[in-house]
Amino acid sequence: MSDVIELLATGAARNLDLLKMTVADFSEADLFVRPVPGANHAAWQIGHLIVAETNLVNAFRPDTLPPVPPAIAERFTKSTASIDDPAKFGVTKQQLLDALVGVRANTVKWIKSLSPKDLDQPAPERLRNFAPDLGQLIMMLSSHVIMHLGQVQVIRRKLGKPVLF
Repeated sequence: MSDVIELLATGAARNLDLLKMTVADFSEADLFVRPVPGANHAAWQIGHLIVAETNLVNAFRPDTLPPVPPAIAERFTKSTASIDDPAKFGVTKQQLLDALVGVRANTVKWIKSLSPKDLDQPAPERLRNFAPDLGQLIMMLSSHVIMHLGQVQVIRRKLGKPVLF
């Protein structure tokens, strides 16, 4: 890697590939399996990643990413995390993955448009407790996907699916 911007952009793109591999053999029903009571199912986690990434990037730089489609934004909130009925979410696995891939592609494009100096820009006050500056926010976006990837791996085990990595 020749520079920090390219490293951040590549990291953001590649960790999404790991998530897609992890759910590639999930059925629609598998997406709604909880590893234990109270834990989030994979469908909610993917929807949450879409909403969170869009909101975080746009909190730092308004209108950088297109708004989340209302069908996703309204159905993947903290208050919907406990819902098990797939009909209440109204989206398919492919729709969720397509939306997540689209958000991440736009995020990677945005990252590539930055300069190393941009990474030192302070974050908005409400984000500073976990991302004090733009560079830390970008790192957090990648970490956020990896955190949920680990949770989805537990669902794989519960479903008896093969270990991937």
